[in-house]
Amino acid sequence: MPIIEMKVLDARLRDWGLPRYQTGMAAAVDLHACLDAPVEILPGAAPLLISSGIAVHIGDAGMAALVLPRSGLGHKKGLVLGNLVGLIDADYTGPIMVSAWNRNAPGSAPIVIQPGERFAQMVFVPIIRPEFQLVEEFSAASARGAGGFGSTG
Repeated sequence: MPIIEMKVLDARLRDWGLPRYQTGMAAAVDLHACLDAPVEILPGAAPLLISSGIAVHIGDAGMAALVLPRSGLGHKKGLVLGNLVGLIDADYTGPIMVSAWNRNAPGSAPIVIQPGERFAQMVFVPIIRPEFQLVEEFSAASARGAGGFGSTG
């Protein structure tokens, strides 16, 4: 198993819990909202940046991390990420910040995030970094060709 270095930037995580897998087969670790007070995210308002209280150093070009909303908050409450998916590159060592956005219709109730709440998750994924070969024509034809949106029915 790869080793990921993690710095704790917010000491409250030692009480709330460090990012960890919640079950033996969980794909992602939960991230806690490192807030001093509850925040309300209004529907249609600009996304809020919320600190996870950690920094990681992946250090392997064959890996990256993706930050996603927790499934229950996304489905039940409408919490999504302002950029939909956060990408943590292997060489980024700064704080992990989460852009939280309320996708609900205007007039809906705000989403309230509490200090220490598990509000996002981070999954580590393999990365393939191919080299590009410039060509005038592709070396082989495909059944689809250049057919785009809707071309397959």
